[in-house]
Amino acid sequence: MSSELLDALDRLEKEKGISQDVIVEAIEAALVSAYKRNFNQAQNVRTDFNLTTGTMHVYARKEVVDEVFDSRLEIAIEEARKINPNYEIGDIVEIEVTPKEFGRIAAQTAKQVVTQRVREAERGIIYEEFVDREDDIMTGIVQRKDNRYVYVSLGKTEALLPVHEQMQNEQYNHNDRMKVYITKVEKTTKGPQIFISRSHPNLLKRLFELEVPEIYEGIVEIKSVAREAGDRSKVSVWSDNPDVDPVGSCVGPKGSRVQAVVDELNGEKIDIVKFSKDPVEFVANALSPSKVLDVIVNEEEKSTVVIVPDYQLSLAIGKRGQNARLAAKLTNWKIDIKSESDARELGIYPREEPLFSPNLTFNDEDTIISEKDQRVEEEHPVAQGDAHDFAELGENGEVMEHEQTEKDTDA
Repeated sequence: MSSELLDALDRLEKEKGISQDVIVEAIEAALVSAYKRNFNQAQNVRTDFNLTTGTMHVYARKEVVDEVFDSRLEIAIEEARKINPNYEIGDIVEIEVTPKEFGRIAAQTAKQVVTQRVREAERGIIYEEFVDREDDIMTGIVQRKDNRYVYVSLGKTEALLPVHEQMQNEQYNHNDRMKVYITKVEKTTKGPQIFISRSHPNLLKRLFELEVPEIYEGIVEIKSVAREAGDRSKVSVWSDNPDVDPVGSCVGPKGSRVQAVVDELNGEKIDIVKFSKDPVEFVANALSPSKVLDVIVNEEEKSTVVIVPDYQLSLAIGKRGQNARLAAKLTNWKIDIKSESDARELGIYPREEPLFSPNLTFNDEDTIISEKDQRVEEEHPVAQGDAHDFAELGENGEVMEHEQTEKDTDA
């Protein structure tokens, strides 16, 4: 076999990471195929290829029998014992049958089959590498797009970003760099197919894990994510350590941590709220920035009736119902929002012993109120509240908290 092929095989091992065993197996399979197609002097053959010297041999494997019916598969015991007197009936004898003219044909066939096997091996290596990265994020570069997919390079292979996993506020231009979430890796005849997402809630979760050391170290935990990709998201966070502020940890100094996530998601607004095992408190937190007067819980139906001041009704519901919808997804509770006046007419508010008493105390010295959008821009670390620990990143990148006034209108 030519030194060129040996050099090529050596490069394949070094550059593609394909082991010598895989290469030798591919070559020996090629030699068997070439022998059977061009000579067919034996049915059951084995080939031996020396990767160091490039030499090859073909061996016919024949069963030792009393009476021969097919000389291509069998050998008489008398003939077998001429080779080795220890052979018995049923043993397998290997006889070299390498044709003199086999070298040229074998080399050509070997190159073709080796190329195919190497391609399959590369696909297998890529599959094994990426199947372990499902539910993870990677940085990709946009290559091209059509009506079905955006094709994103992940280095060794190309991933598919389906239309339903794309963000509506993104264009995906050639050479755009972005982080993507790997949703699924499939093995196909054409190689592994890797499906990715920019809209999956777990993309947001993984981005916070990258930006917030406390999450990566397990000090702060993301309990749930509700996302309307490209527009707004809510994230609930929790820490078992009473000395750790989970909301403040995710926001970061001057909002730097959450801002990095927002930048990666091209301006998607993110609300960070404190998780609670108490559904009353959790639902109230999730509806931030709205003030909540009371939460009535139906455990059997896993539903709640939330009562808010009349002037807060539109804020609690949000534009096109977004605030209430995201809060319901975040908490996994049904939420029915009623104004204070409607609740009074229904006789459900006030209750003699309300289960919920909101605590909306913020440090006045840490916050200022903007009447334009009824939000509080944070100049210092996140202020501490009990029932409504909440932070939001606004359109201009400022971290905001919400203190309730009768000027509040719409989220």
